[in-house]
Amino acid sequence: MKTVSVIIPTLNAEQDLKNLLPLIPKREDIEIIVIDSSSNDHTKDVSISYGAQVIEVERRNFNHGGTRNLAAKEARGEIIVYLTQDAILFDDKSIDKLISAFADENVGIAYGRQLPHKNAQVFGSFARTFNYPEQTLIKRLENKKQYGLKTVFTSNSFAAYRKSILDEIGGFPINIILGEDMYVAAKAALAGYSIAYMAEAKVFHSHDYTVRQEFQRNFDIGVFHDREKWILDEFLSPEGEGLKFVLTEWRYLKEIRKLHLLPLSILRNGAKLVGYKMGRNHKKLSPALRRKISMYKSYWNYN
Repeated sequence: MKTVSVIIPTLNAEQDLKNLLPLIPKREDIEIIVIDSSSNDHTKDVSISYGAQVIEVERRNFNHGGTRNLAAKEARGEIIVYLTQDAILFDDKSIDKLISAFADENVGIAYGRQLPHKNAQVFGSFARTFNYPEQTLIKRLENKKQYGLKTVFTSNSFAAYRKSILDEIGGFPINIILGEDMYVAAKAALAGYSIAYMAEAKVFHSHDYTVRQEFQRNFDIGVFHDREKWILDEFLSPEGEGLKFVLTEWRYLKEIRKLHLLPLSILRNGAKLVGYKMGRNHKKLSPALRRKISMYKSYWNYN
C-alpha cells in the first residue's frame, strides 16, 4: 500500500501543474492522482509526464465533495493529501511537514499554512495572513468555546486526511456548494478526532477577488451555512470572527501606510456581508437569481 496519495482536482490546469507537480517528491511511498474535469488543454499529458494517474470526469458532473470522494476510492495511501491546482508548494518538504501531524494518533485531519502569491494584492495578502498564522495549533472539540467556528476551519487547497477516518465519517458530502473540508472537519471533531494546523507546512495560494467575486463567494458561504446549520449550532456563529477580520484589516492598512484603501475595504467587506446574508436567505430568492449571483453556478443545476 502506498503511504500517501496526493489528489489534485483540475480543470485546464496545464500551466498550474507545471508549477505544482515538480515539488511533489518522487518516491515509492507517494502516488499522485489527478482527477480532471474534461480539460481543453494539455492537463492530462502534463500530469502523466510527472507520473500521475489521471481520472477523467464530465465537467458538468464536478462537485467539490463527490469528485474528491471519487478520487479517494482509487487512492492506495493510508493518508490522502488534497491540493488545488493553483496551489504551489513552498518546497519539496511541504508534504512531509504536513503529514508529520499524523505522528499523533488522534489527529484525523491536518492542513497547512497558505502564503500569498508573490504578486498578490493587498487584500488577498491580508486574508492569508489573518487565516493562516505562524504558530502550529492542534484543535479539538473541547476548544470550541475558545475558537468557535475556527475549531473546524481547514482548507482542501492543502490538507491531509487519514483515509480510515475519512471512510469512518462517510467521506465528503456529495452535494455541497463549498465547505466540504469544514463539513468533514466538523464530523471528525464530533467523533473525537483532532485537527492539526501545521504552520511549517506551507504553500503559496491566494486570490485577488474583485468586489463582485467577494459578494459571490460569500453568497455561497451563506448557502453552505444555511444548508448545514448543524455546524453553526455546534460550533457557534461566524459573525464575531467577521468583525475581527474587518478591524484587523483596517489596522493592517494603517501599518502598511495604505489607509487610502479604507473606502475600498469598507466596500469589499460590505459586499461580503450582503452576499453572506443573501446566501443565508437564498430560499427566498428565485432559482434564476440564485444561479446568477453564485460563484459556483453549476451547483444550481441540481439544487
